[in-house]
Amino acid sequence: MNIKPLADRVLIKPDEAETKTASGIIIPDTAKEKPQRGKVVATGNGTKDEEMIVKINDTVLYGKYAGTELELEGEKYLIMRQNDILAVI
Repeated sequence: MNIKPLADRVLIKPDEAETKTASGIIIPDTAKEKPQRGKVVATGNGTKDEEMIVKINDTVLYGKYAGTELELEGEKYLIMRQNDILAVI
């Protein structure tokens, strides 16, 4: 992939949404929850006021409606500011 986020932005590949419940019930696409967890694919350099803390391959938690969805080479990604990330796992 040839994309480099600018400043304090981070490119994240969201985890897949759950397709089954613990009891084996299949969840239809319309009822699936948006994932709130993903892997960092690319990061910017940070800004003079905020250094980049997250690194490539970190697994992170983010808000349900954080970031902007985009599709590159057939894959879905989120791009968001570092301060939209809640935690590194």
